[in-house]
Amino acid sequence: RKNTKRVPSFRKLLRTSKIKLDNKLKNKQYKQQSAAKKYRKEQKKLRQAVRDAVCRKPFPLEEYKKKRVAEKREEEEDDALPLDMMDEDDLKLMEDLARKASFLTRDISSNEPVHVKKRKHESVIEKYEKIPRRMKTEPEKELIHLLPIKDKGGIIPQTIEKPVLNVAEDEEEDTEEMEVAEDFSEEPLPVLTPEEMAAQRKTKLQERKMHIAALASAILSDPESNIKKVKELRAMLMEQDPNVAVIVRKLVMVSLMEVFKDIAPSYKIRPLTEAEKATKVKKETQRLREFEEGLVSQYKFYLENLEQTIKDWKQRKLKKSNVISLKAYKGLAEIAVKCLCELLVALPHFNFHNNIIVLIVPLMNDASKTVSELCCEAVKKLFKQDKLGLASLGVVKVISGLVKGRNYNVRPEVLEAFLHLRIKEVELKKDSEDIAPKKKFMTFKEKRKNLSRMQRKWKKAEEKLERELLEAEASESKEKKLKLHTETLNIVFLTYFRILKKAQKSPLLPTVLEGLAKFAHLINVEFFDDLLVVLHSLIASGDLSYRESLHCILSAFHILSGQGDVLNIDPMKFYAHLYKMLFSLHAGATNDDTGIVLQCLDVTLTKRRKQVSQQRALAFIKRLSTLALHVLPNSSVGILATNRVLMQTFPKMDLLLDNESQGSGVYLPELDEPEHCNAQNTALWELHLLQRHYHPTVQKFAAHLIVGAPAEGSGALSLDLSRRPATELFEAYSMRGMTFNPPVPSVTPRRKDTFSQMDSFLNEELNEQLRQHTSKAAVHQTLDFAKHLKESSLS
Repeated sequence: RKNTKRVPSFRKLLRTSKIKLDNKLKNKQYKQQSAAKKYRKEQKKLRQAVRDAVCRKPFPLEEYKKKRVAEKREEEEDDALPLDMMDEDDLKLMEDLARKASFLTRDISSNEPVHVKKRKHESVIEKYEKIPRRMKTEPEKELIHLLPIKDKGGIIPQTIEKPVLNVAEDEEEDTEEMEVAEDFSEEPLPVLTPEEMAAQRKTKLQERKMHIAALASAILSDPESNIKKVKELRAMLMEQDPNVAVIVRKLVMVSLMEVFKDIAPSYKIRPLTEAEKATKVKKETQRLREFEEGLVSQYKFYLENLEQTIKDWKQRKLKKSNVISLKAYKGLAEIAVKCLCELLVALPHFNFHNNIIVLIVPLMNDASKTVSELCCEAVKKLFKQDKLGLASLGVVKVISGLVKGRNYNVRPEVLEAFLHLRIKEVELKKDSEDIAPKKKFMTFKEKRKNLSRMQRKWKKAEEKLERELLEAEASESKEKKLKLHTETLNIVFLTYFRILKKAQKSPLLPTVLEGLAKFAHLINVEFFDDLLVVLHSLIASGDLSYRESLHCILSAFHILSGQGDVLNIDPMKFYAHLYKMLFSLHAGATNDDTGIVLQCLDVTLTKRRKQVSQQRALAFIKRLSTLALHVLPNSSVGILATNRVLMQTFPKMDLLLDNESQGSGVYLPELDEPEHCNAQNTALWELHLLQRHYHPTVQKFAAHLIVGAPAEGSGALSLDLSRRPATELFEAYSMRGMTFNPPVPSVTPRRKDTFSQMDSFLNEELNEQLRQHTSKAAVHQTLDFAKHLKESSLS
């Protein structure tokens, strides 16, 4: 059966695109042309063969040989040269060429046979006639192969013609360039002295500065009209003068950053839809749209320039067309990072803020300390200023991905940024129904079921008014803020728990424990048991440092002091760890850890006073009093302030101010169990030593505790000491700056007062002796005595 192609229906033609139909038509025409061309070639070959057969006449063999010999003799006689007139060298060269005949030295027009297989009867004219002619009409065109088209018949190649460049025009251009170069080379550049070069550079730099200032001033004066000048200013980022390129680029980066901070609106600019573009609007609206479109476009290009500068520095790439050395790239990259950090903090609401976050966060872990500090400070500042939490959520997501992607091999400063998050309240509900935002307005079915017709009418008007008020206030709802904070904290805890599980020996562990101590009260109750077990196992392992162990204890008690109150868990193990670790503090390196110890004591004893037994409180007060003897003054003040709070919180603590024992047993100071060390059978004899301490504030606290820490009366403390917490007093009396608080009074003024009093006394004595007409010997004796007294006092 013969296959016949079906004609496409009208419906199929409608579905077929115009481009496809055009391609099919071109392919069909191409096939027809190629078939016709092939047919013409075959006919031409056939006609040529017939013509050759007709023109060729057979010669007898003998006559042909005689004719060839005669022709050869005539040619030899014509071509013979007078060899006697040639030099010997030329003759020798000709003979060598004749022996070594090749394709290059052979005369093409000669009728000698080149190959044996060639026809010997071809004449020169016939050979010349067979050479194809080439018409000098159009230049030869080169074909460019495109992607082929697949049809039912097979694959159809697609090509287009590429015209060959005119060689004559290129030669003319080359000659013109050579002439210009020759003219330029004729005038040599003047050689400048270093002073002239410095003056020339200063002049150029001043011109660029004035140009930058003029453009920036014009943009700030009228941003909507002069938004095109931002492009002109941005073009100066490609300054090519090697003398001023680095400084100019830095100035342009900073100038553009300040310009964008000033002219950027307080909202995010969205792209217009096709319907909005087609709609006719007022001139003012159209002008505003053009300004916003140009602003977003230039801001995007500016950020791309900053990103490329940082990438070139990181990859150590030196472009051929660039005029800046590799050493200068670091300074440019630092300025670019600084600009990005400023934009991150100043424009968290504007376009491309997430792109800036993706650029900045990996640089927090950069090997360069300057770049890393810049990025970390910018992120901390953003966390402190972010009231809603949307920008903070974006940064926390990228940091979490960075920590996981680097296999927890990042700098601790990256995770320390989490400590500056402004999260004080989150959604702590278990059920998804409770977490979902509550409906503020009633549905139509609820209204119809519960309300009458008149009530529905009033309810509709009331809801409309409430919606209008919410739109007028333009304030973010509390539910949205809580939702963002909850999502942010979930990512933070996910990062912390991953490190606790997989990287317990990582240098990030202290930062993780510090973060858990800060946000532990916001953790879901379901994780409390597992987290307490992990914290206790970390302390018991002995692999942690002193500070890390304190953070573990602080985290555990923060968990139990928040939602953990309902769990009725007695953390006796953590109390024992803290009691045991107190004596590790001393006046050396661990003195700075006293602040964490004071926080632990506040959470463990003061805030959990209802769950703390009397024996435990007595043991802690006794050990803290002993500890106050061998730490620095600021730590002693903080510890004694904590003892004062404990004595006022637990009323029976005055037992330690009495010498008489209150029960059986002997106090065991070296026992690490606060419940069983018999602290009720001892006294706070350390307070008598602390009364003679060299620091006056320590003396005041010791004297105050000896009389029972009264709130009023003669033994009470001043308001500036009694109202301040222990941690604040520890920081206030710190000696980090090698300063003594309160300052030590100098002795020099007292000596001057003594000398002045002595001089006045001697003057009065001499005057009295002169009045009484005393002898000169007595006066000299008085002067010698005064001189001796003065020298002895000085020594």
